[in-house]
Amino acid sequence: MANNTTFLSLLLVRLLFLVMLFLGSSSFLVNNMTKLTSAKCIEMERKALVNFKHGLKDHTGSLSSWKGEDCCQWRGVGCNNITGHVVKLDLRGKAFDSNEYYYYVPKTFVLHYRRSRLGGKISSSLLKLKYLNYLDLSSNDFGGIRIPKFLSMFENLRYLNLSCSMFGGEIPSHLGNLSSLNYLDLGDDYLIWFNEVSLWPVDLHTSNLKWLSGLSSLKYLNMQNLEVNDTNWLQLVNMLPNLMELHLPGCGLPSLPLSLPFVNLTLLSVLDISGNGLISSIPNWLSNLTSLTKLDLSVNHFSGVISSEFVKLTSLEDLDLFSNRFEGQVPIFFGNLCMLKILDLQRNNFNGEVVEFFGAFSGCPTSSLMSLSLAYNSFEGELPDSIGILNNLQRLDLWGNSFWGSIPKSIGNLSSLQEFYLSANQMNGTIPESFGQLSKLRFLYLRSNSWEGVVTEAQLMNLTRLEDFRISTEKFGSLIFNVTYEWVPPFRLKILEIENCLVGPRFPVWLQVQNELTHVSLTNVGIADTIAEEWFSMLSSQVVHLDLSNNQIKGKLPINLEYPELYTIDLSNNCFEGLLPLWSTNASNLILYSNLFSGPIPSNMDKLMPKVRFLLLSKNRLNGTIPSSICTMKNLEYLVLGTNQLFGELPHCWNKFQMLKLLDVANNSLSGNIPSSIGSLSSLGTLLLSSNNLNGQIPQSLQNCSNICIIDLGGNRLNGKLPLWIGHNTTPFLELLRLRSNSFRGSIPQQWCNLKSLHILDLAHNNLSGVIPTCFANFSLSSNGSSITISVDQISLVAKGRELRYGWTLQFVNSIDFSANSLVGEIPEEITNLVALGTLNFSMNYLSGRIPENIGNLRNLETLDLSNNNLSGPIPQSLSSLFFLNHLNLSHNNLVGKIPTGNQLQTFDDPSIYEGNPLLCGLPLTKCLGDVTSNVPPLNGGGLNHSDNGNDLDMAWFYYSMGPGFVVGFWVVLGTLLIKKTWRHALFQFVENMTERITLMIALRRARL
Repeated sequence: MANNTTFLSLLLVRLLFLVMLFLGSSSFLVNNMTKLTSAKCIEMERKALVNFKHGLKDHTGSLSSWKGEDCCQWRGVGCNNITGHVVKLDLRGKAFDSNEYYYYVPKTFVLHYRRSRLGGKISSSLLKLKYLNYLDLSSNDFGGIRIPKFLSMFENLRYLNLSCSMFGGEIPSHLGNLSSLNYLDLGDDYLIWFNEVSLWPVDLHTSNLKWLSGLSSLKYLNMQNLEVNDTNWLQLVNMLPNLMELHLPGCGLPSLPLSLPFVNLTLLSVLDISGNGLISSIPNWLSNLTSLTKLDLSVNHFSGVISSEFVKLTSLEDLDLFSNRFEGQVPIFFGNLCMLKILDLQRNNFNGEVVEFFGAFSGCPTSSLMSLSLAYNSFEGELPDSIGILNNLQRLDLWGNSFWGSIPKSIGNLSSLQEFYLSANQMNGTIPESFGQLSKLRFLYLRSNSWEGVVTEAQLMNLTRLEDFRISTEKFGSLIFNVTYEWVPPFRLKILEIENCLVGPRFPVWLQVQNELTHVSLTNVGIADTIAEEWFSMLSSQVVHLDLSNNQIKGKLPINLEYPELYTIDLSNNCFEGLLPLWSTNASNLILYSNLFSGPIPSNMDKLMPKVRFLLLSKNRLNGTIPSSICTMKNLEYLVLGTNQLFGELPHCWNKFQMLKLLDVANNSLSGNIPSSIGSLSSLGTLLLSSNNLNGQIPQSLQNCSNICIIDLGGNRLNGKLPLWIGHNTTPFLELLRLRSNSFRGSIPQQWCNLKSLHILDLAHNNLSGVIPTCFANFSLSSNGSSITISVDQISLVAKGRELRYGWTLQFVNSIDFSANSLVGEIPEEITNLVALGTLNFSMNYLSGRIPENIGNLRNLETLDLSNNNLSGPIPQSLSSLFFLNHLNLSHNNLVGKIPTGNQLQTFDDPSIYEGNPLLCGLPLTKCLGDVTSNVPPLNGGGLNHSDNGNDLDMAWFYYSMGPGFVVGFWVVLGTLLIKKTWRHALFQFVENMTERITLMIALRRARL
């Protein structure tokens, strides 16, 4: 018992000792940890950082925290907690967000962005940071200076990132001295230009990569978008045994060796050599990269069948062969890569069917493939049922091929599928009901196909996560949404696009309940219902795009709604009524043409829609005047107010515009002069003022619009002479000039022959006089299309005997119309050099002379109207070679001879084409008398041409006058003999005497013989 007591006493003493020891140690540790965490930076290193800061340009004050004694507390500075030495310097700038400015980078943004980044010089005072192991100066702006050579003297440096910082020149080979370096990033992620302002306009390059051999510890290397001109690049990279990631996209690599003596890159998991334009087959040495998890060979010129030794890449997790120029069918050995997770073969030249390709994956016990892209190739045929094998697939991209038929029923097996892209193919079948089993589907793109059949609740009822649905078919009504009107779907879409599919005529509930939409497009879906104002009120305030165009939707729209994010409003080609719906001060596109909107244009339009670029309000019932506030809408590029009921004068404030490219106020009741301030629209490309009551002359200031392509002033009361400046190199891009139906006088200026780009010239129905200039043969009349921008209201031209309206096809029209003037003289022979001409109309003038013999050279001519002139001579036989001619009018001239036959002329059987030419004969007119013209030499190539000095016309008159002359002469002689008896006796006596003499002469000749 005593022993036990003694033992317990000793044990208790020891425990107390241990507790006291522990408490003492803790106190010691706490005191020392306090000292460690409170360690301050070294004074010498603090001064070095201050000197470094003085060499920098810091416009935004990002280094404002660099003050005080403790530099370890400064932004981007990291110190060792024990020694206080600076070991880390992280001054990464703000990275450029390419998604925010994907299409358009404002110049002001570029300048502001560059000023927000650090710049200047990098001071060598940094060398005093001898313990520095981490240096990041990426995403800054050093204005093209060279990478400092002294950076190679940081012996402890393990991380160096100088990417996207506008360094230039040759990469210093001294970087090879950084033997401890694990991470080196010199790449350039972006290259964005705007008005010759570039974020990264410098040229960082290397012509020799031998310095890489010194980086024995390197694990990560990125030289994206830098110029690498070393043909031995692969051999040098192959000497880095620890390398795990290699990024060399867009480096202009000179070649890719097909073989390597040995492969040292056994740890390489990421290889990116995309965008180098490499011309090669897939090299065999890639099969030895057994640790590879990502391979990017995109944007090159690889060709041939990929080597079957890729089967060895069993650990491959991410294979990206994006956008190469492969040829032939997809090799089926991909199916043997059972660990494959991401396979991207898009933008290549693969062709053929994919039955074997999908079937090859059946060799794997379970397919690991999660993402498959075959987009933008030339695949064809039906999608096979074997597509259902890929049951772990989350993303399937087949966009931009030539697949046809129906979606296979096995698609329902892809229970994990979240994204399915099948747009821009030739799918002409149905969508199976098994589609409704894809409960995880979020993105469904089925646009630009030829779908048929019916979509019911079965295909939609289980798509609970669907948020982006886009579908369209080529032929309207071939795909019908036969969904019960009252059906409420389980999904709430954010993006909805349906085009050319029959959804109406009623506006179904399954669409009405979509209250989370940010992008809605229901274009040409057959809705002829009245959409209640409540639906517009129910739309999400975050809606960005609203397109209900090309339906027959009725009703008035609420005018007090606010959609702060709404960018595009397109309600065109409907039956909406009431005032203009001006819902968003941020809207850029307001497209409301072809409706029944009425009332005036608001006088404060500039405040209601200050950011609008496209204002398309034509073909409505708008009235009142055009408010001058429109001139202060500085972002406006397209102003289309044609075919309304606007009146008054045009505003005189056009000099306030900077961006306006198209002005269309045609088909209104505007009056007054054309304002001279329109000449200040330096960006103007299209001016449409036709069919108004404008008067006065064309302002000379219009010559300042040096970018103008279309001028249409037809159907007004304009007068004066045609302006000479139009041909004085002030309008070098002018392609259409329409001054029809005005009161212009004088001659057509010779200077207009300098309009080399012109292919539509309409001066009809004016008071022009003088001759047609022979130099019009200088017109290019390009038939390959042009750059003109046309209004939604189209432009009227007289062709094929009637008025036709042209929209975007106007760029392919070539026409000259001088009809209904007082032009004199002959048709210039040079006009036949305009071989691309489609319409030639010189009717209702006082032209004389012949139709040019080589008129048949105008082989693309569709309309020829020379009626109501004083033309003479025969119709040239070459007219029969105009195979595209479908409208001809030669009536009311002085043409003579037989109408030519053959080819296209055989189809013109309307006599009115030739009426008013009394000396013409032949079909479709009456036959020529006695068919005497059958003995007349041919009029083309048969001796009758311009070199005969008019003999062809003399011969024609000779032959045509023989018959009447003979008749008249015969009856003059015979009539005299019948009346005068003495003449008859004398004639008979003369005949009898002559008979006796001839008989005597014959008898004497016989006697001699």
